[in-house]
Amino acid sequence: MSEPTEKPQRLKVIVADDQAAVREPLAAVLALSEDIEVVAAAADGAEVLAAVAGASVDVVLMDLRMPEMDGIEATRRLSEEHPETAVVVLTTFADDDSILAALSAGARGYLTKNAGRQDIVRAIRAAAAGQSVLDREVQDRLLATVRTRPSSPGQSLPADLTPREREVLTLIGQGLPNRAIAQQLFISEATVKTHINNLFAKADIRDRADAVRRALAAGLA
Repeated sequence: MSEPTEKPQRLKVIVADDQAAVREPLAAVLALSEDIEVVAAAADGAEVLAAVAGASVDVVLMDLRMPEMDGIEATRRLSEEHPETAVVVLTTFADDDSILAALSAGARGYLTKNAGRQDIVRAIRAAAAGQSVLDREVQDRLLATVRTRPSSPGQSLPADLTPREREVLTLIGQGLPNRAIAQQLFISEATVKTHINNLFAKADIRDRADAVRRALAAGLA
């Protein structure tokens, strides 16, 4: 008789939005995913911090405009005090200032509220795995913003990047996810992740959004 298969550990998620009409249905929809457990719903950043302090949380799905403490400040505090907890921004705002402020504060993903359930679930899973996910509209605005800014001398890439690592960085700069990079380079996704880890360490790249900026600044994308 075969032994029963263990169920995968569920990702513990907090939904933060000041509007109950958004927060509660979103929490209910996410709870339909077998690998996600919504452990709390918060109306502002202060409630998020309190909930994370009292439990182990993998991902916070964070609105930006909230009373008491907004999503930017809550993200910054989480990055400093609970770096093991990833933040995925889910907001109606896709302006340059909001995007850059959220990513600078430490958000690992940024989606607009036009995103569907599957897009949100994928972003949560990716953030929990240490990857960054940007909404296509957000990605396009970020790329446009970076292209209009002069590159900084401090943004040059280290000489010891391998040709393959440069290829991977180029494709990240073009907005390709890991699966598409693997297909284009005829390598496995696991190998792509290894190259990404190596180039991030060598070039002191913080996250995928930072990688996009560095690729553009270096003229690779």
